[in-house]
Amino acid sequence: MTIKYDANGLVPAIIQDAITNNVLMLGYMNEDAYQKTLETQKVTFFSRSKQRLWTKGEESGNFLNLLDIKNDCDNDTLLIRVNPVGPTCHKGTDNCWGEENKSRYGFFSTLEDVIAERVANKDTNKSYVASLFSKGINKVAQKVGEEAVETVIEAMDSNDELFLYESADLLFHYLMLLQAKGFTLKDIEKELKGRHK
Repeated sequence: MTIKYDANGLVPAIIQDAITNNVLMLGYMNEDAYQKTLETQKVTFFSRSKQRLWTKGEESGNFLNLLDIKNDCDNDTLLIRVNPVGPTCHKGTDNCWGEENKSRYGFFSTLEDVIAERVANKDTNKSYVASLFSKGINKVAQKVGEEAVETVIEAMDSNDELFLYESADLLFHYLMLLQAKGFTLKDIEKELKGRHK
C-alpha cells in the first residue's frame, strides 16, 4: 500500500468499529507505527505529545484489534477497521466524542427511540403508541397481524403507493411488537447473523 506521509512523517488514521461502523477516534501513524500495527494486529500510533510509538491499550488493556486498513483516494488518510476491547477514549467513553458505541440502523433506530420514549411517557391521550401499548401485548401482536394481511393484499395489487404505505405500517407496528417483547433490531440482527454462518 502506498501511503503519503506529511512533512512530519505522519498520516491521519481514522479508527472505525467494524461491527457498528461508528468512528471511535482519530490518531496519527508514522511508518513504524503502521508496520507494528500490521505485525501485532493491534493498532499502534505515533504519539505526537510523547514523541514515541504507543499501542492503544498498552496500559488499559483496551486494545484495538485490527481487521483491515484502507487508504483514501489521495493515499494520505487511513481508515482502520477494528474490533475494540473496551472503551476507546482515555476518558473511559466508547469513543472520543463521548457517544455510546452501539449499532444504529438509520431512521429505524430513530423510530425505536421514539417508540421507547412514548411508551415510557404513557400519555395515552396524545400518543397512538402509548395507547396501543396500554392495551397489552395481545393487541400489539394483533395489530401486526392486521398490517401483515393488508401488506399482502396490496402486494397482489398493482398500486405500489398503497403497498409501500402498508409496508411502512407493518414495519412500524413490528418495531412496537419487538419492544413489547423486550427486544430490538439488534436482537434480530444477531439472530440473522447466527443463521448466516
